[in-house]
Amino acid sequence: MRRFFFSIVLIFPFMLSSNAQEVTDVAIDKEMEYLNKLYLHLHQNPELSLQEKNTSLKMAEELRRLGFDVTEEFGGYGVVGLLRNGEGPTILVRTDMDALPVTEVTGLSYASTVKAIDHYGNDVGVMHACGHDIHMSVWIGTARVLSEMKNKWKGTLLFIAQGAEEMGLGAKAMIDAGLFEKFSRPDYNLAIHDDPSIPAGSVALYPGFIMANVDMVDITVFGVGGHGALPHKTIDPVVIASRIVLDLQTIISRELSPLTPAVITIGKIDGGTVGNVIPEKVEMQLTVRSFSDEVRSAIFEKIERICNGIAMASGVPEDKMPVVKVKDQFTPSLYNDPDLTDRIRSVFNGCLGQANVFDSEPRMIGEDFSRYGRQEPPIPSLMFRLGTTAPDLLEKSKKGEAEISGLHSSKFAPDYSLTIRTGVKAMSCAVMDLLNEGK
Repeated sequence: MRRFFFSIVLIFPFMLSSNAQEVTDVAIDKEMEYLNKLYLHLHQNPELSLQEKNTSLKMAEELRRLGFDVTEEFGGYGVVGLLRNGEGPTILVRTDMDALPVTEVTGLSYASTVKAIDHYGNDVGVMHACGHDIHMSVWIGTARVLSEMKNKWKGTLLFIAQGAEEMGLGAKAMIDAGLFEKFSRPDYNLAIHDDPSIPAGSVALYPGFIMANVDMVDITVFGVGGHGALPHKTIDPVVIASRIVLDLQTIISRELSPLTPAVITIGKIDGGTVGNVIPEKVEMQLTVRSFSDEVRSAIFEKIERICNGIAMASGVPEDKMPVVKVKDQFTPSLYNDPDLTDRIRSVFNGCLGQANVFDSEPRMIGEDFSRYGRQEPPIPSLMFRLGTTAPDLLEKSKKGEAEISGLHSSKFAPDYSLTIRTGVKAMSCAVMDLLNEGK
């Protein structure tokens, strides 16, 4: 009799897990028609960073219908939704809302035709070329499923929709507005990012640093201008800037460990007016990417040393040394908590099947979701990647028979229905597991 009871105890948790999975599938099936329509609406009505007024109204309206306590225009056009359901953990689930200044050329019947004036006064096409429409659809889908399944969990949902992710400004604005002081401090932070390099119907995870510190840096190089035929009467800032461009690359190749990821990209050089005049100055714009804060600081020091050293060797006076300015528009590196990552990987293996759960890899791109975890004490956070490309198309691309357009491309066209369904299922299972922690 005692052996029989022991067997029941061992089996019962798996029975609960199976039943919960079945309920989740049923709940998602009920939502898909609605979510597909929502996606098409969001895709056809994109808004640029810092202009997400109508999108934020839509997100707030969707949460309010589900019984969330909603705060609008928080840190700009940010939306905060709270759904309390008894004693238990608080789980933050984040989506971004902004689109890119990209004119869509997919040729799809639902392609965006929106035009807008961007942050710099330019008339541009607007498109969800980074898939934030996918993110929002999954976010709303998860909220709908979890609100439908309130009898299966206890705790608090903290759903936030932020703007200006593409500018690295949205998360900071919400935190500075008092997100964690005015609302519940979460026990865990979760988010997704779509990824056309993996098949729709699957997800990918990676523990540790997954995205980079991204800094924008301006360098102004000064010289002594003059006639192009009399270079010996001048100090040519174009030549100095050219040497700086080359020598900055030695920071990565010769001054950092080969096992330390970092990138310095000089994206813009502006100097002079005509070919026969040596200018007074040259302006350069860079991005600096790293993972650790220590490496980030070290790179800035090395950039300044190299700039000053080359200027001094070129005879530039002390009062005309190069000016190195690190802009405030900084995105910190994103760290996936290893324990949380391992735990959610097990959840995904169960709810999606192990064949649909891949290992991801770090990338030197930026994502300001990182800021939500960088609190004191740190909040365990996880951003997992969500496949967007139809599996058969991905296989053809591997054989060179088809081309897949990546993120930020004017041709980006995800297999949206399967992607959304998988995202809702994965995120709902992850949140449910964390809410039922210890049970």
